Amino acid sequence: MVNVLFFASLREVLGVGQMTHPFDGVGSAAELLGQLKTQGADWEQALGGQLLCSVNQEIVPLDTAISDGDEVAFFPPVTGG
Repeated sequence: MVNVLFFASLREVLGVGQMTHPFDGVGSAAELLGQLKTQGADWEQALGGQLLCSVNQEIVPLDTAISDGDEVAFFPPVTGG
């Protein structure tokens, strides 16, 4: 299982802040993201834009390999000013 976290507007749109996802051949954070997008139109739209990703609380590129038991978080880019 992979523990998946969603932050900021993703949490609001998806209506969930945390979930577990089976680790069934998911090789990277991008592949996990692709599987999550298949959960419906809202998921595809919310997860289809520019996103930041962390694996085990470290910001990483989406092509980063993930393992069973990892924590993967997705969040929109942070803006400020």
